[in-house]
Parts: sequence; C-alpha cells; structure tokens
Amino acid sequence: MPATKLTTKRVEKPWGRRDLWPAFDSVAEGGDPVGEIWFEVPGAQDGEKGGPELLIKYLFTSDRLSIQVHPDDAAAQARGYPRGKDEAWVVLDADPHASIAIGTMEVMSRDRLRASALDGTIEELVDWKSVKRDDSYYTPAGTVHAIGPGLTLVEVQQNVDLTYRLYDYGSARELHLTDGIAVSDPVPYVAPYKAHELSPGRQILADGPAFVLERWTGAIETSLPGDGRPLWLVPLAEDGTIDGESFEAGTVWMVEDGAVLGLPGSADLLVAYPGSGVIESLRPA
Repeated sequence: MPATKLTTKRVEKPWGRRDLWPAFDSVAEGGDPVGEIWFEVPGAQDGEKGGPELLIKYLFTSDRLSIQVHPDDAAAQARGYPRGKDEAWVVLDADPHASIAIGTMEVMSRDRLRASALDGTIEELVDWKSVKRDDSYYTPAGTVHAIGPGLTLVEVQQNVDLTYRLYDYGSARELHLTDGIAVSDPVPYVAPYKAHELSPGRQILADGPAFVLERWTGAIETSLPGDGRPLWLVPLAEDGTIDGESFEAGTVWMVEDGAVLGLPGSADLLVAYPGSGVIESLRPA
C-alpha cells in the first residue's frame, strides 16, 4: 500500500469551535463545538503498541486550553504506554493577539511549579508568546505549555493520548499534578532546532528526536523515495494527485516508498516522518 488515506475523527471540546478551517464542514446548528480532528490509520488503535508512530491533528480554539505537560518515552513506558509525546504545531490562522504558552518565564523548581499550579499564579509564570500564521514550534516532552484562543493549527505528535493537566483556570476537569509535576521541565523554552530552507520550496521545520517535520511549497511531481520510514502528508492548499487519487486539503495520507505525488505550483504541504535525520532524497532540488 504505497498511499493510504487516513480516516477522520472529530473530537468535541469545550474550547473548540463551530466554524472550522475552510477544508472542513462547520458544526451543525446546536452541535457541540469541535476542538480537534484526528487522522487515523484505518484499523489501527490510537497509540497502540506496534501502531503508527505519529498522529496528525487539526486544532480549532475559541478558549484557552489547560496548562499541561506530556511525559517522555521512558516515563510513559514505565506506565505501560508505547511512547511519550513530543509534538509540533504549525499555525494556519491566528486572531490578533493570539498566543501560545511554551516553557516558563524563568527556571523553576518543581515544588514552586506545584505551588503555582495550586494557587493559579502559573498563568503568569508560563511564557505566553504571540503567534501568527505560518509560525511553527517543536515542543519536546516535559515542556510546560498551553494553547490560547483564536487559533487554527496542525499538530504533529507522537501517537499516544497522554496529557497531564497542571492547571485549568478553575474548571471542574481532573488535574494530574503528581504525574505532571514529576515529568515537567519548568525552564524557559529554547527551540531545539532552527527551521531552514534545505532547497527551494523545501523547508525543514524540525529534525528529531521524535520526528522530522518539513513544509513544501510550489509545484511537485515526484516519486517519494524513503529510507524505510513511513511518511505522513498533510496538504494545506490546492488539489493534486497521489498514485492517481485525488489529494485534497483537509486530508492526510500515510505513504511508503514509491508513492507518486503531483501538486500544482500553488501547493502547500506538510511532510512528517518518525525519528531524526532528514531524508534528503525526498524532494528533488
């Protein structure tokens, strides 16, 4: 199966929206807001052992998400999960003054982090960064973070549904302070990788350790060679073809070596694959 179109799952969230990205149908009148759309490999269970290593989501926010953290591979596996959770975000649309909290304003002890989560001062101690369309961030496991309102973004993550909420603005939702504090690294965020253009129309947004994330723009007509790693393709704009099938914005595809991709000059595409090390032969210069 050189190319597989992934199935979608809408996830309702109190912080979600009813008007979604143009590639998706809006929520019907009276329906609950949708916060996430997941793209899953047909027949595979979310985060199962031996299952796909990555998961792609679209997120739509109308309110703040909880301040939260994810464990690394070792901490997650100690609890019986297949892997931890590094993730990356690519901003597709942002209201004026939209922001993402990523890292803390200064180095903190875990005891101070716990105290701030309990008394609410954590809101001022995390680093709320203004974001705009086309910004991207790679957040390693252990990074204390939150996503603010007014954002549409694509999230690429290790495939596990494992989040520890540290603070939720007084809501009744469960917190996970013991587990969350234990895996937190409460320090200012430093980008682990500097995005750069590898060749015209091919930008590397992140390179490991959990996955590589690229963004391709412009016309593409190529067979997709790999190195044994599967690829996740996320078309953001314009239609094209993959192995002769329609390749549209709002879909996600998982492909293996040899899939043939054709996109027009106005194409905009995210490409993700597990592990570290860029597959330089993926797109001809």
